[in-house]
Amino acid sequence: MPFIPHTETEIKQMLDAIGADSTEDLFDEIPPHLREVSLAGIPQGMTEMEIARLMRQRAQQNSTALCFLGAGAYEHHIPAAVWEITTRGEFYSAYTPYQAEASQGTLQLTYEYQSMMTALMAMDVSNASLYDGASGLAEAILMAVRGNRKSKSRKILVPTTVNPVYRRTAHTIVKGQNIELLDVPYDSNTGTVTLDEIKQQCEAAGGDITAVVLQQPNFFGCLEAVDEITDWAHENNILLIAVVNPMAMAVLTPPGEWGSAEKNSGADIACGDGQPLGAPMSAGGPYYGFLCCKQNLVRQMPGRIIGRTVDLDGREGFVLTLQAREQHIRRSKATSNICTNQGLVVTASTIYMAIMGAQGLENTAAACYANNRKLVESLTAIPGVKAAFTSPCFHETVLQLEQSAEKVLAELMHHGILGGYKLGGDYPELGEAILVCTTEMRSDDDIQTYARALEKVLAGEPVMAEEGVLC
Repeated sequence: MPFIPHTETEIKQMLDAIGADSTEDLFDEIPPHLREVSLAGIPQGMTEMEIARLMRQRAQQNSTALCFLGAGAYEHHIPAAVWEITTRGEFYSAYTPYQAEASQGTLQLTYEYQSMMTALMAMDVSNASLYDGASGLAEAILMAVRGNRKSKSRKILVPTTVNPVYRRTAHTIVKGQNIELLDVPYDSNTGTVTLDEIKQQCEAAGGDITAVVLQQPNFFGCLEAVDEITDWAHENNILLIAVVNPMAMAVLTPPGEWGSAEKNSGADIACGDGQPLGAPMSAGGPYYGFLCCKQNLVRQMPGRIIGRTVDLDGREGFVLTLQAREQHIRRSKATSNICTNQGLVVTASTIYMAIMGAQGLENTAAACYANNRKLVESLTAIPGVKAAFTSPCFHETVLQLEQSAEKVLAELMHHGILGGYKLGGDYPELGEAILVCTTEMRSDDDIQTYARALEKVLAGEPVMAEEGVLC
């Protein structure tokens, strides 16, 4: 309960002024059967010392296992300066910039963030963040439906290689607007979606498709044939929505440059989660979603967009642009009503990208790729382990086991190793499969520790606890 600085005398004076006998009279429109008389389910308050002890106990439950887990959240090295600066009072306590009265420092930082993201994605415009990558995809789909006036179907092709959480979240958000998400199956050999399969799904849907979603790298870590699919989509008046890992864009072709060299049309919208850029794994968040687009779609973009201008005296200034205050109260006419801005994490990403620079991001991404190759070579040399797909990968790979993936991962975890993500729940056709990930954080010793432990687990041998190297 917040502190209310009113005395009983002051409360009585206010009630007398409006002709009420008690504060309960202010809620007389609530039927009695809906009122909660007691708070029996709420525990008694704790002292500061008791709360501190509880928080320490909870913190000790956090895993310090050697991490080979990805599937949408990644353990990257974060320079100490990033959060040292991010948690300064000027940033830490600043109000999210919804209104024009936001400080110039906050607006300038967000402008710098947008500039860096458009450069990284090779896109024209970036907004100032969304709730997370999954809701970012939903917003991109809503943008595409509003922006593609040549299509009336409201049908979106979504390969099953797109993150399952993103697909479920997008469906939940857009289904109430009569938007249909159509699954496109992947090739069982390559782990990627083929243009022929996309064409077949397009024909089965009647030929009128509003947009195609393409994740790069996809959820399996494989690299999709983005150029030919982008060209085909634009030849058929279909918008292309890219879901990308921002770290991978330091070494892969960014979405704004997808397509053949002659056409170089690029994706129309790019989205994803900004977690790899300076946000720790943090037991699931908070993270933020980024959203970029071509100039012709900027009026359909939700959220905040910061612009740079000069005043009458020629002094540089930063302002909210293309976002009237009424945007947030226009209900059905607004571009979005859920475009939450994770301002503090965006601040961390801006500082992270500024510290790392283009070369630093490229070096990090290259190290992630190199470690993945080392890990896959080490693990697939173990009897009973094989790579599921033949396509090139970035820093995640699907491995198939001859034993229960759930039991293997549980045994590895028991000995201090997060061995990967079990895929059976979302992709039962893959059998006992796991998704393993490496970042620049994994050393050669880490990789060999995992390989030795997995070999012993699969052979039914005991793994000594000390072999699970802790971070």
